[in-house]
Amino acid sequence: MSPSGVVFIGIGGSVVALDCATGSEIWRTQLRGSDFVNVVVADGDIFATTRGTLFCLDLATGQIRWRNPLKGLGYGLTTIAAPGASGNSTAVVQKRRHGQEAGAAAATTAAGS
Repeated sequence: MSPSGVVFIGIGGSVVALDCATGSEIWRTQLRGSDFVNVVVADGDIFATTRGTLFCLDLATGQIRWRNPLKGLGYGLTTIAAPGASGNSTAVVQKRRHGQEAGAAAATTAAGS
């Protein structure tokens, strides 16, 4: 993982994490539908909205932690504002990616034994 960071994009009903230096995809999570997705990083989580539902995703893996259908509010575009937005997203994703690479290296070594 590059030290230059990670960018999170919302597109086509998905949230995608990309390495800023290479553009390589780190992870992708399909949320709902194929519409616009609004994304905010705050307090070590990703909050994303699409088709009237708010999702909380794990920053390192993209795994959905919870969802709220925001009943009765419709399916229009949603704005997200979250206090405590932090710049630690790169470190969290780098740590997770490093752990995956180390696990893959150990599996390769074990397979070659």
